[in-house]
Amino acid sequence: MSDKQAQRRWFALVGVRIAGTAGAMLGLVLIARAYAWPQKALGVAIVLSALLLIAVVPKSLAHRWRTPDA
Repeated sequence: MSDKQAQRRWFALVGVRIAGTAGAMLGLVLIARAYAWPQKALGVAIVLSALLLIAVVPKSLAHRWRTPDA
């Protein structure tokens, strides 16, 4: 694997983690500022999906990109 390809993949993993963190923060802000339960439920759903994104997507990408055994 070339250094450029490894760098692009690393940036993709970091970008997914940053996007998930931003989504979780957005959900927390929505929960904190919402007055009615539908908006709070939407905030909870956003937080949970962002946490799932942080936990699952980088690991699956790393698994897909793993160097095969020779």
